[in-house]
Amino acid sequence: MSPARRCVSEVDTREAGREFARLLRSGDIVLLSGTLGAGKTTFVQGVAQGLGVRERVTSPTFTVVREHQCHNNLGIVTLHHCDVYRVQSLDEVLDLALGELVEEAGVALVEWGDLAATIFGPHVVRVNFAVDDDDVRVLDVDGAIEPERLAVLVEWSAT
Repeated sequence: MSPARRCVSEVDTREAGREFARLLRSGDIVLLSGTLGAGKTTFVQGVAQGLGVRERVTSPTFTVVREHQCHNNLGIVTLHHCDVYRVQSLDEVLDLALGELVEEAGVALVEWGDLAATIFGPHVVRVNFAVDDDDVRVLDVDGAIEPERLAVLVEWSAT
């Protein structure tokens, strides 16, 4: 069983993202999956807050990638917020060169990441957003999580 967190509101989802930012390290790629309206962008807004992004964060659906400068003590300088919902092929995802982008003291959060999971392989963190019958979001995390970060993730899921 992987760590999961329940979010009963947008505020909870944003807070989950803000706290999740503590888990991130430069070079991380986080794939976000779930249905339309499940809270992926709201979560990214919280992560951005946790990384010290000062400008407004919105969905990059039509621009595919938005870069945000971060101000934190985690060594993360840039948040690459991606949305591959409108991407037509895996070649287009490859053209984004996200792996190269995150090597420059950045992290990438990829909405609709399940569409591109085969490109990134097993060395990513995945957050799946499910909505239950009571409209509660359940954020289930798995993937490449080192043991030292797993303790932080377990604490995050208990909130």
